[in-house]
Formats: sequence, C-alpha cells, structure tokens
Amino acid sequence: MGSTSQFEFFKSDHVPSLTVLKAAIGDFSYDRHAHEEYALGVTLAGRQDFFSGGQFHRSPPGNVILFNPEDVHDGHSGGEQALDYLMVYVHPDQVAPLFEDALGRPLASPFRSQSTLIQDSRLRQAILNVARMVTHQVGSCIDQENALSHVVERMVQLGGNMASSPVARRPDALLNHAKAYIHEHLETDISLDDISNAAHLSKYHFLRLFRQQFGMTPHQYVINCRVNAARAALDQGAPLTEIALRFGFTDLSHFNRRFKRIYGMTPYQYQRDITR
Repeated sequence: MGSTSQFEFFKSDHVPSLTVLKAAIGDFSYDRHAHEEYALGVTLAGRQDFFSGGQFHRSPPGNVILFNPEDVHDGHSGGEQALDYLMVYVHPDQVAPLFEDALGRPLASPFRSQSTLIQDSRLRQAILNVARMVTHQVGSCIDQENALSHVVERMVQLGGNMASSPVARRPDALLNHAKAYIHEHLETDISLDDISNAAHLSKYHFLRLFRQQFGMTPHQYVINCRVNAARAALDQGAPLTEIALRFGFTDLSHFNRRFKRIYGMTPYQYQRDITR
C-alpha cells in the first residue's frame, strides 16, 4: 500500500458486527475478495472502479455501492482524483430480524439486493447516518439499531431477490458442499483433492465450475475465507502470531501481506483501530 492511501476502521460499541471503514485511496488496489457481511458503501469523492457480478462498475460521488454477503469484488480509484469513500459492514444474522420486520414475514434465505450500484438519496443518507454514529460513537444501542433499520427498510423498498423456496441446480448444490467443507476446515491443511472430493466432482471439472460460479479460484476462496476468519479473531483480541498460525499462514509476514490486500492495512493496524 502506498503512502497516498489511508484506511481507518471503526467498530460499534453497541451493535455486534457493525463496523465502518473510512478510506482514501490513491495507488492501492484491492485483490478480488468477498465478505461474509453486507457491505454498504458511499463514494464521497473521486471515482470508485470495481468488478462485481460479472460486470465492471464505475461509481461517481454520491452513489451507493451494495455488496451482498459473499459477492466477489475488487476495487481501486478511477480517474485522476483520489478516491474517498466509506463502507458499512454488518453480518446478515445481525440484520435478519430487521429484514423480517420490513418484509412482514420470516426469511427463508438472506435478503439479496438486485442492484450493486445504486443512485438513491434516501439510502445514501441512511448509510451515512449509521457511519456517523459509529465513527463518532454517537447514540445508544437502540439509536444505532434504529439507524440501521432505516438502511434495511430502504434496501427492501428498492427491491431484492427473496424467493421463498429457491430451487438449486445440481452443480450449485455440489459447489455449496465444497464451500461448506472449506469453512469447516479453515484451520487445517486442505488440498484441492479434498475440496473437489467433498463436491463429488473431478478436480478439473470442479476448478472450472467453481471459478465460473464464484469469480475466483478455490485457492483464492480459501485464502479469502481464512483472512475473514482471522479478522473475526482480531475482533476478539487474539494475538497476531497465534491467529496467523491457526489459519495456515506461514508466518506473520505472510499474514500481513494477505490481510492487507483485502483490508488495506496490516492485522496489527486493524486490531489497533477496532480496540481503541
């Protein structure tokens, strides 16, 4: 990461899993990755260029960027002006009751927005309000939950994919077996054979299907999941070296490099930010 880029994380004191990133990016580019949370961003200045959902997007100031959980994406500054943006992260389990309330019915599966790049002043302002409360530690738990509910309500009003009983194709089901196997074995030394066997597919057929379906290779997905799990361990205050070894990084330097490509800062810097 060059000196022209700055990243700062803030964690809510009240709402579990609610985190805000403020970023100013010059020469930094994110590796292709995915989060387990909803990621709701607002471009403040410059232009935000990124790939997601099989498409290349350009977000000018004022636009909202919405990544559903496990949406694969990358990102970098576009144009000549430095990029300034913020992102609100929240785990789907945290907001599931809010979605159910807004929809007026139970969730059969997590809500998924149909749009990635959105021009909507009400959603933008709702996201900015949540970010302000977290970064400035304003309001009680119920105040921040209420602010988050306004974001959810607007997401529902703008539309999403909420099929009550989705019918999965067989390849999708097999690949989901592979993903489940990966998540269950993040702390072990798994091989491509292990993962493809879990999906009941030949190694080469599995590689092709996985990359086509998820936009990254199985190796990239394993690294991504380990970095995300490591971030959760950092949130709990676990020691850096212990985390690195637990999730299969050869040493702290290797952990630093992988983490920085997804979160823009080292694990130490992230843990310092969210525990201040």
